Amino acid sequence: MVDWNLAVATATRLVRPGPEVSRDEAREVVAELRKHAKASEEHVRAYTRMIPEGMELHDTPVLVVDRAGWIKANVAGFRELLNPLLGKMQDRRSTTPGNAVLGAVGGKVTGVELGMLLSFLASRILGQYETFAPATRDLPAGANGGGRLLLVAPNIVHVERELEVSPHDFRLWVCLHEETHRTQFTAVPWLRDHLQGEIQSFLAATDVDPGTVVERLREAAQTLAGGRPEGEEGEPAPSLVELVQTPEQREILGRLTAVMSLLEGHADYVMDGVGPQVVPSVAEIREKFQQRRARGASRLDLALRKLLGLDAKLRQYRDGERFVRAVVDQVGMDGFNRVWTSPNTLPTKTEIAAPADWIARVHRKADS
Repeated sequence: MVDWNLAVATATRLVRPGPEVSRDEAREVVAELRKHAKASEEHVRAYTRMIPEGMELHDTPVLVVDRAGWIKANVAGFRELLNPLLGKMQDRRSTTPGNAVLGAVGGKVTGVELGMLLSFLASRILGQYETFAPATRDLPAGANGGGRLLLVAPNIVHVERELEVSPHDFRLWVCLHEETHRTQFTAVPWLRDHLQGEIQSFLAATDVDPGTVVERLREAAQTLAGGRPEGEEGEPAPSLVELVQTPEQREILGRLTAVMSLLEGHADYVMDGVGPQVVPSVAEIREKFQQRRARGASRLDLALRKLLGLDAKLRQYRDGERFVRAVVDQVGMDGFNRVWTSPNTLPTKTEIAAPADWIARVHRKADS
């Protein structure tokens, strides 16, 4: 269904080069990001109080990568998560005569198209905690299914120059956000398995002809290549996720959206909370970064963000941060941390928008 090696080769070939830096500058950036990632562990631990004193973090490596390294890591992660779905689609195709040949050809076409999409994303991601990362020869991962923290050096340098902010402060600020994600998954042992279960349930509920998924990838790739960036009759193109949903998937997606809003909003809240203590120019960085988010980009870029669901991710930062802030204001950090007790204490999608309802359900029931 997908030629993964071709996807990597295509994305690596098409990805735009990063900002110009000398060899010495590159070494300095890598060293500073590693130093900030290490320092962020203690800052986040102290602020969130999620990890009890004396408890060690799981062995999850911090990798400073370039855009090609991000592509390789994410293809490995996609392959790990999507294998059950692709196997199901392959079984369906194998029942039709002649589909073995068509499948091989289609796998190469889809590999090229996926590579085009990855090349677009590879220049935009600053950092990422890879929750389901399989270890590879070039990219180690944590033991016992642990993830890895990726910091994409050229993208961080590009944005700090674009915003004209202190490189030292901006790099630490980014590390605080990504380290919060690592803390979430290392301090909450059930969270990874819960998310993986939800995602696999979502994929298992997919009831779509393989050609439809390929067609959605083709539409995204054509948009990236400069084709028509809107749907029929001027309507915005639906996202890939929206196009494959069944009723069961919509229910699962609602739960996943709530969890991702919580995780992203919590990371934003923590990096802004820790920031004034360790990042002198945090107010300037936050203001300029928010303006950058709000400005958006070209019509083509906006269409791709919609198609890939990236506009929903931006809403998750905003909605999740409001939820965390409201709950901490009402019941304090320790009270908020009840959210990590079990899957039953995670907020629903409705509660993300109404924090008082989560407080009423989790706190008043527990305290009664």
